[in-house]
Amino acid sequence: MAAELVLLSPLDGWAAPLAEVPDPVFAQAMLGDGVAIDPTSAVLHAPCDAVVINVHASRHAVSLRAAGGLELLLHVGLETVALNGEGFAAQVAEGQQVRAGDPLLSFDLEVLARRATSLISPLVITTLGDHAISARVSGRRVSVGDALITLTAVTSDTAAAPLSAAPELTRRITIPLPHGLHARPAAKVAECARRFTAESAITRAGRRASTRSPVALMSLGLQQGDEAMVSASGPDAEAALSALAALIEGGMGEAATLAPPPAEPLPAPSPAVAGLLKGVTAAPGLAIGRAVHLVREEIAVARDGAGVAHEEAALAAALTEIGAQIGDALKRDADPARRSILTAHLALLEDPELATEARRQIGEGRSAGFAWRSAIGGFAEALGALADRRMVERVADLRDLERRVLAVLAGGDTTEPEIPAGAILLADEILPSQLMAIAPERLAGLCMARGGPTSHVAILAAAMGLPAVVAAGPGVATIGDGATLILDADAGTLQTAPDARALEAAQRRLGERAERRIAARAAAGAPARLADGAPLPVLANLGSLAEAQGALEAGAEGSGLLRTEFLFLDRETPPDEDEQAERYQAIADALQGRPLVIRLLDIGGDKPASYLPMAAEDNPALGVRGVRLALRHPALLRTQLRAILRVAPAGRCSLMVPMVSRLSELRAVRAALDEARSDLGVAGRLDLGVMVETPAAAMMADQFAAEADFLSIGTNDLTQYALAMDRGHPELAAEIDGLEPAVLRLIAKTCEGARGHALGVSVCGALAGDLAAIPILIGLGVGRLSMATGAIPEAKALIRTLSPKACQALAAQALDQPSAAAVRALSETFRTGGG
Repeated sequence: MAAELVLLSPLDGWAAPLAEVPDPVFAQAMLGDGVAIDPTSAVLHAPCDAVVINVHASRHAVSLRAAGGLELLLHVGLETVALNGEGFAAQVAEGQQVRAGDPLLSFDLEVLARRATSLISPLVITTLGDHAISARVSGRRVSVGDALITLTAVTSDTAAAPLSAAPELTRRITIPLPHGLHARPAAKVAECARRFTAESAITRAGRRASTRSPVALMSLGLQQGDEAMVSASGPDAEAALSALAALIEGGMGEAATLAPPPAEPLPAPSPAVAGLLKGVTAAPGLAIGRAVHLVREEIAVARDGAGVAHEEAALAAALTEIGAQIGDALKRDADPARRSILTAHLALLEDPELATEARRQIGEGRSAGFAWRSAIGGFAEALGALADRRMVERVADLRDLERRVLAVLAGGDTTEPEIPAGAILLADEILPSQLMAIAPERLAGLCMARGGPTSHVAILAAAMGLPAVVAAGPGVATIGDGATLILDADAGTLQTAPDARALEAAQRRLGERAERRIAARAAAGAPARLADGAPLPVLANLGSLAEAQGALEAGAEGSGLLRTEFLFLDRETPPDEDEQAERYQAIADALQGRPLVIRLLDIGGDKPASYLPMAAEDNPALGVRGVRLALRHPALLRTQLRAILRVAPAGRCSLMVPMVSRLSELRAVRAALDEARSDLGVAGRLDLGVMVETPAAAMMADQFAAEADFLSIGTNDLTQYALAMDRGHPELAAEIDGLEPAVLRLIAKTCEGARGHALGVSVCGALAGDLAAIPILIGLGVGRLSMATGAIPEAKALIRTLSPKACQALAAQALDQPSAAAVRALSETFRTGGG
């Protein structure tokens, strides 16, 4: 690497320091250091050789990555994201290699001068990498290609030095969060920081954010694997530093509550073509309904206030009122998805930097509404400019809070309009509070012109069972209220002018689905048997006592997987033996004598616990997790084994070991179990099984079967390890399919190894509840299926129609298919009578 790197001016104009930018996010260097240019030219050029890592959807900003880990954000004008691309044209695409001086964007100066808050355009170094700024130009005119910023190569030790000269304690951390430091974990960090008097911050490559500000933390754009520095100063700095580092590196259990995000990047908005809008699936399903537009009226605010004291009091009262509303909703709402979103909103509402910026503007004579909108707008702009799609999607949460507070300040009605029954809700973007205010039974589905598949509205829609499509483009706004629509969220489409034939086909599909569900639920209580009468038990995967009670109502014949992590996550200390024994006993009693298979604690990887400090791992999925972690914490293992052995009557439960890859691990757990049984004086044998989640376990199934009491295949992990695809990876999650022939061959190998020892095999991963997979699994030799409660009735109904011989023939064909898609097509033909 050269000793110096010179960034060239991307524009003609007047160079100015970032501190003069009339936006706190840039002026306070929340996104990073750099220079601003007041432009006189209308083409933005590359300041150095680089790769384009992001072109913002509104085409007002470009992010680049250069040599030495340098990352740059070039942002044209202020508040230009609101123009939605008007006046801008992109000259490059993501992934493109550019040379210094190449055009990146062109823009209409007249449009920007009329519509933007300011023309001033920041060039921000968001990641310094192996560099430090040694010189910069400001306070004079520059032309495209002039030297603007000089960067000097530095050693890693120099780069890691704290930026503040004030004495403070520091600790380097690596972010383990699969989805980065987004809203929910940022809120948890802020909550932790507020417990201490010490001033603390997180610094990443020269950018510093207060740990008490979730928005500032999100603006750092920290992703899994990124390194950062946590610092603290004050009387309890050491305790604060330890608590913050442990919280972040422990992962906060964040991944355990999030569904894997869709893999495909958001497409550009697509116009209506022949009555069909194409978007992105946010929540699956099919719906027919009437179009109802949810229009978000702009709330007018006065620029100037009626005095500092008056405006500060008004803002404080509005924030208190909205905080109380969210607090009341948290007390009433038991749904985990809704509670998680409400908690994140409350943390954003209490963000000290938002309040500080609003009060600063009030002090300059602005009204409370204008100050709040400006403060929100600055942070929303910062998040919207980041390359991370999830951070961009959090802008909707900020806009939600902006609207709610402004409504209170304006004295208006904060309730949403009445929605007619059977509505397919249409909007440019629906805010979380708007959706939560509508009775779910009145909605058939929803479709948004913008939005993302990992947004909070997408999470809510899935939790409410509503089909939802996002990013369907501007054509959504052209649909007339009351128009009949077909929303096929499975395909990501909205049919805007369906003819009689299309409506009839959709009605038939809906009717068939409804009939299948009704018939399946009616027969769910009967045992699952194949067409020849052979039993094939269908069990439930459980994670709580409430789920056990619901599983019986759905027809579960027991539980093939009790995830014990629900007892260990989101707490400061692990549960003791008595607490565990009591909870296991309650679940066993709720199952009324039916089988219960308890999985040993499976944390580590994507399920960290804050009280078990784990060293940062480059690849947690291949690190200390499952049985590996249990054997490294023998006291934790011993306590759990003793608690399970105390479930009465003795032998009522079975136990299985997660993430086994070597025979020695099974033997070590067997020895610990025997020791615990001896200590407690428990007679008899407790069945001990192996979870087959690694290719190693599948290939060694015959040896495991010789010593285990049963084998249970965890297809979720088995699939990701077989395909070398992280199931939490935003670009790969949708490509991971357990029906890949490679995975099916590992399942076949497991069943073959078990047969040699007359051992039963079950499947407890997501594949067990997949209707396309069930006949293939049966044909491969699987004898029990354990699945999510909602899948049980239809799975049992399908099983009753299946012939073992036909399933075996289907499985043999499936093993020879070239892809998961081909296997699914084969299964579809089989199940619809073509096989």
